[in-house]
Amino acid sequence: MNNIKSKLISIFLLGALFVSVSCHDDLLDQLSTTEMPGVEFWKTEEDATTALMGAYSHVRGLFHRDYYFDGQGDYVRIYDGSGILSCSETNITRGGAAYYKGLYFPDPMWNFGSRFDNYFKYCYGGIHRVNYVIDNVERMLPNATSESKKNLETIIGEAKLLRGMIYFRLISMWGDVPYIEHIVYDNSEVVNLSRMPIAQIKEKIMSDFTYAFNKLPDRSEISGRAAKPAALAFRGKLQLYWASWNKYGWPELSTFTPDPEEAKKAFSAAAEDFKHVIEDYGLNLFRNGEPGDWGTMGNAEVLPNYYYMFIPSTGNANDGGEMIFYFTHGGVGSAQGDPYMRDFGGRSQENSQCCLTPAMRLVNRYQSTKTGDFLPEVVGMNPSDPNARTAENSALNPESYANRDYRMKATMLWDYEMIMSLSSQKETGYVPFIFKNWGGKVEIDGKEYTTYRTDRSVDGYVFRKFIRNYGGAGRDEGDMNWPVIRLADVFLMYAEADNEVNGPQPYAIDLVNRVRHRGNLPPLTADKTANYDAFFSAIEQERIVELVAEGQRSFDLRRWRAIERAWGIYVGGPAVYNYDSHGAQRQGWFFGLSALALRQAYIFKIPQSERDRNPNLTQNTPWL
Repeated sequence: MNNIKSKLISIFLLGALFVSVSCHDDLLDQLSTTEMPGVEFWKTEEDATTALMGAYSHVRGLFHRDYYFDGQGDYVRIYDGSGILSCSETNITRGGAAYYKGLYFPDPMWNFGSRFDNYFKYCYGGIHRVNYVIDNVERMLPNATSESKKNLETIIGEAKLLRGMIYFRLISMWGDVPYIEHIVYDNSEVVNLSRMPIAQIKEKIMSDFTYAFNKLPDRSEISGRAAKPAALAFRGKLQLYWASWNKYGWPELSTFTPDPEEAKKAFSAAAEDFKHVIEDYGLNLFRNGEPGDWGTMGNAEVLPNYYYMFIPSTGNANDGGEMIFYFTHGGVGSAQGDPYMRDFGGRSQENSQCCLTPAMRLVNRYQSTKTGDFLPEVVGMNPSDPNARTAENSALNPESYANRDYRMKATMLWDYEMIMSLSSQKETGYVPFIFKNWGGKVEIDGKEYTTYRTDRSVDGYVFRKFIRNYGGAGRDEGDMNWPVIRLADVFLMYAEADNEVNGPQPYAIDLVNRVRHRGNLPPLTADKTANYDAFFSAIEQERIVELVAEGQRSFDLRRWRAIERAWGIYVGGPAVYNYDSHGAQRQGWFFGLSALALRQAYIFKIPQSERDRNPNLTQNTPWL
């Protein structure tokens, strides 16, 4: 896999030279493509592939840090005193600054929907890159041999998949947006573009995904290249979102009129696409979906299988096909390494920065391996209390975490759980995490340890997911494959779509149980599948614990119109507080929530800088 990645990285860098559409200026101020060496360059399949790899490299920067979006949900905290993500400013800039200056808090009173001008701009930079590939490779087709034509159409299919992904993200955040599907040679071509209605853009995205499905191979021979299952999975996901918007409505998008019948059709179409992904391509869950071993409390020499899916040495070879679409990173010396350990790890892992942490409420989502149901909620206790380490359900009592979903141990650390310390690209031994005891000395079972060093744990927990447990790379130098869409996600999306049409059915229930099995949980009990509502709750539960920190939760809450339900909030209601494992009150959200702020939580603000340049760009109504 590493040899393949090294070859891809060199192509990425070459592609960036030839496809240098600006992503540093505003949407309507793009570098003219007439200055690019088109006549000399577009001669061979290798030329086309080089340009495509440049597009992959840019588009990766729009998706590979989606975990920041989890901060807008209810189970992950993003660290930053000012509210604007900046603790990773340096490494974000290295890999493309699309996420920089976004606001990743859940409270709309902070106007987080108004802070994504940068992301909007970079999305259109990506669109220009893929349009450049599509248009120029299409010009090569008339003179190509039959075999070369097939390969060139595959390249077009990959580019159209990338374009569809970007527009899907744009409409998920902003609704109606300008649509550009060809090379822009002069700003005059786009300076007066209006926003295209979301229904029209949805059809264009469907067309891109369908073209990609028809032209891509069943399975890619090169790591990181798209294949048919990716096109089907994205098409199904688009239809699932379209169905959700039509079912629940999107009143903040004034041009959109929901249609319940359209919702039913889209749910059915989504389920059909997902079922083909599941059944037609020989894909399987990582390590056959087996849970592996929990190990022992406080020990990390053995961890559940779920953990190993997210570190490059074990999970990212993707032999079984869990990772349906992912973006590769180059590792040490490539200038294209991943930053995941830096964002998820603490100072004990190569001086990482711990930019995001689990909320204590996440603990309570991990169900009992004995009953398969929720356990009593853990309660924060002051460590000075002599009973804190032994009291029933105390957050400081290790027994409060026993016999829980194996994915919990694979995902997060609580007091006295161990993690590998890394320094100068070497393993330096296991260190115990103890909240607010950073780099201190502690004796455990007669052995002295230096505790996990981080001062950014907000609620008393830190992540294990995405943190390597072996040396050989710095905090920004991993070769992780970032999962944009996984088979487990497809299982759950199929179950959701089919439940909307048919209610709980054995096939869908079995898929959810297969996801649960990787947590060593028993199958769903009859009451969890008794009706539509019960089964929807079971599916949502699995989406929370299976996909945590993968950038799904905030988008789910918006498409379900479930922000109020998730937080238990209402307009003018009391604030909601997070508490830490010591029982202290931490962040407070939704102070005096206004009706306007709640509307703004469901749709993002069209960047004012773009509206200043283009009088035809209208604004979403909550932001007028």
